[in-house]
Amino acid sequence: MNQHEYKVTIQWTGNKGEGTTRYDRYSRDHVISIHQKPDWPASSDVIFRGDGTKHNPEDMLLASLSSCHMLWYLHLCADAGVVVVDYTDHATGILELGTEKERFTSVVLHPVVTVRDLSMVDRATQLHHDAHKRCFIANSCNFPVSQEVRVVVAD
Repeated sequence: MNQHEYKVTIQWTGNKGEGTTRYDRYSRDHVISIHQKPDWPASSDVIFRGDGTKHNPEDMLLASLSSCHMLWYLHLCADAGVVVVDYTDHATGILELGTEKERFTSVVLHPVVTVRDLSMVDRATQLHHDAHKRCFIANSCNFPVSQEVRVVVAD
């Protein structure tokens, strides 16, 4: 077995002088640090009293899923001779609150892929299935991650 370890440091920066004496008296702001990479200011989502101008864990979950799928997809396309010239994904996720187990219940990736010519469209579409099977982030989730793919041909 081949294992890779990842490390991240989270530093809470939201102490307004009273610590967590009350739920409404501290900021959810924190900094995500990873060795040799830029720090990432983060907070909780606005619905959880966070700063809406900063990334939150829910954003990062969607971004991780979308990014992992895209990177696998581009790899598989390159190996298959499918020339992708543009890729955009508008991922969406459903977070279910107010239940005993609050959690994401689904994520849908909405990749729009532009390929070089018409002969590549079918294979480009099929490779999304393979990318999904290879994505280790999606394989780690306990909810469905699906794709609604659109492949177009470059002008």
